Amino acid sequence: MASEERPIAGSAETQAANGPCDQVETSPAGPSSEPYEDRGLNLTDPKAIRALAHPVRWALLEALGQAGTLTATQASDMLGESPANCAFHLRTLAKYGFVEEAGGGKGRERPWRRTYDRMSWRSRVDDPQASQATEALEQVWLDRSMSRARHSLMSKTRWPKGLENALGTTTTRLYVTAEEADQLYNEIDQAFQRLLGPQNRFRARRDPKLRPAEAMPVEFVLMSYPILDLPPLPDVGEGSEASADGPDSRADVAQAAPECQTPSA
Repeated sequence: MASEERPIAGSAETQAANGPCDQVETSPAGPSSEPYEDRGLNLTDPKAIRALAHPVRWALLEALGQAGTLTATQASDMLGESPANCAFHLRTLAKYGFVEEAGGGKGRERPWRRTYDRMSWRSRVDDPQASQATEALEQVWLDRSMSRARHSLMSKTRWPKGLENALGTTTTRLYVTAEEADQLYNEIDQAFQRLLGPQNRFRARRDPKLRPAEAMPVEFVLMSYPILDLPPLPDVGEGSEASADGPDSRADVAQAAPECQTPSA
């Protein structure tokens, strides 16, 4: 999640000097909160991070972002989990400050809402317990985000009318130093935050009551990563078969990988 919205995986907007952060952009706690209030939650407690690294709890937070407020019974209907299970996980989320009661109702009919607009956590930390907890959380976030992306991108015939040529995917590979990669990501992230960050022009629609009837959820994920475990380049040293073919046979493999863009239709 990573980043909800690392952001996902995600954004380094709150990046500290001693390591990267993953930020997930999410909807506000609910209609009763201030529509333009930006409440960030930076996760540092290993116990809280570990508590969040659970598929049902993450699904509950996503459902609350969609609906604004939910009771355990309503969450049960949305997620296909039992009301008792949803009530247990909502109480656990409340224990670590991720959700709070929205007022009214009793027992499983109490409405809950999220306490934050966006969430971030540090990917690499010196504390082994925190590092293990973060890895578990990122696994949950990646599993959900990539599964959702794969399902939607492989089901384009079911997309709402008007999106046929509006959305899609683009992938490119560059050969850059760590410093250059950092500069590139920061430039891309600045544009990402300007268009899609907490102050985006559609922020009022986080309140379900303010969404146009034709509005639909569209997810944007910013990801960048080094490619690990690549096979080694072929030997093109002096006396090799490759060098006999021409003076610069390495040129073909030294170019940047071609950009791959998937049409949306």
